[in-house]
Amino acid sequence: MKRIIVFLLIPVLLTGCKTTAEMKSKKLIDEIQKKVEPVYSEANLNYWFGTITGSPEEFQKYAEANKKLSEIYSDKATFEKLKKLKDNKSVKNPLLKRQLNVLYLAFLSRQADTSLQNQIIEKEAAIEQKYASFRASYKGKEINDNTVEDILHTSTINQDLEEVWNAHKAIGPLVADDIIEIVKLRNKLAQSIGYDNFHTMSLALSEQDPQEISALFDELDEMTRDGFAQLKDEMDQSFSKRYHIPAEKLMPWHYQSRFFQEAPNLYPVDLDKYYKGANLEKLTSDFYASIGLNVDKIMDNSDLYPKENKNQHAFCTDIDRNGDIRVLCNCTDNESWMSTMLHEFGHGVYAQGHDAAGNPYFLRDAAHAFTTEGVAMMFEKVSRNPQWLKQMLGISEEESQSIAEDCSKSQRLQQLVFSRWTQVVYRFEKEMYANPEQDLNKLWWDLVEKYQLLKRPEGRNEPDWASKIHIAIYPCYYHNYQLGALFASQMHHYIITDITKSNDMEGEYYFGNKAIGEWIQEYVFNPGMCYEWNDMIERATGEKLTAKYYKMQFVD
Repeated sequence: MKRIIVFLLIPVLLTGCKTTAEMKSKKLIDEIQKKVEPVYSEANLNYWFGTITGSPEEFQKYAEANKKLSEIYSDKATFEKLKKLKDNKSVKNPLLKRQLNVLYLAFLSRQADTSLQNQIIEKEAAIEQKYASFRASYKGKEINDNTVEDILHTSTINQDLEEVWNAHKAIGPLVADDIIEIVKLRNKLAQSIGYDNFHTMSLALSEQDPQEISALFDELDEMTRDGFAQLKDEMDQSFSKRYHIPAEKLMPWHYQSRFFQEAPNLYPVDLDKYYKGANLEKLTSDFYASIGLNVDKIMDNSDLYPKENKNQHAFCTDIDRNGDIRVLCNCTDNESWMSTMLHEFGHGVYAQGHDAAGNPYFLRDAAHAFTTEGVAMMFEKVSRNPQWLKQMLGISEEESQSIAEDCSKSQRLQQLVFSRWTQVVYRFEKEMYANPEQDLNKLWWDLVEKYQLLKRPEGRNEPDWASKIHIAIYPCYYHNYQLGALFASQMHHYIITDITKSNDMEGEYYFGNKAIGEWIQEYVFNPGMCYEWNDMIERATGEKLTAKYYKMQFVD
């Protein structure tokens, strides 16, 4: 009850803005909002229509809207006012102070030459369009990413696996030079406002300490290294038999995905068969409704199935910070897309919560990018839970019990595989921004070999790193997925000990327990950015972010 009162008091305090500095702060924030709000929504809509159509015109509109936003945030006079008010000790109202700090960081990132910022925006929009329209060419036909994944997942013909893997990697040479150019421009921007490079700036301006993040990734590397190596050896023995080749001859295309970022089918359970013919939309809606979170409006606004020229990935976007939330997916009836739907609509319910909470406009966002990832990751896991399969898809109790052990092993495998993959992307980006002139092709494969224990194809010297869209379009973000995984385990532990009291780290699947929805709505969603991310986590779970529950759930 105490936490509820503390949170509710903060908005009330806003009405008591009596000092001159606080009145000036509120006035300035209102002025900025009037400029930002319509352009922000315009940019998001342009991006949305660009990604669902592949239209160069929509991406150009998106670039133009981003230029307008950049112009607003670049205004040096406004920045100086923000800085002065942020540092003014007579601003006591915590909600005002938080808004000033969030806006200060947003403006700080734009205190660079406007023409340089516009260059970056133009190039990002152009490269986004290349990714959106690219299709792999395989055996004389253009195929989408779903088909690439399906072949890698199911085929046992070595030549076909290699061919389709190479076909997907063909995007790399088309965009690599553009990415390197953007990296240099981003670094130039960062250096112009006092940072050594863009990677350092990105973390610092998102309220993360770069040294702490690196230390955490070192800790996670040590924590997961041995367990992953044992599982990798099991994979190699299994895949040696599957593909009829010696284990030492296994190549990246033998691990059943484009990047080895997801768990391959190492265990007998075939989760895809349970989702064959299933209505993923209904399963998603029914699950969230069962815990008191309604996704109907988000579902109605979304674009969920593959079509020509559409972006082949998945994301959730909050168009206007006022309830217009949309999900892009490319669904087909398998477990991977069920997990993705649960993930993206996890982002959606988070956004829906902070939009509806009555927060000030600039605090209607997740406490941090990784906290919304944590929510999405916590909910995505239930697609592999045997009790969830029983509840949602009607498999028998006998079958549920028969697959329970393999499901548990599969969950652990997924987490360790993904953790090692995040090591690659995080460390690659960190080194790339530190020195974009180095041999990035070699750097990529050095890291893949070290952290994922994959062999680089003999003589290969291609920009395979550039086939991962995040490196180009969502820079310096990927580490947040791993931090999200830690937060997901921490929330899960809180749920099983303080809400359901099941103490079932493996079996808990949330369905039908509205107390879970009430808790996460009140303590995670509704606060938005009203608190710094670690303060929000401590208020919600009783502890600041820790890796111990992730270790308990997936490593020990």
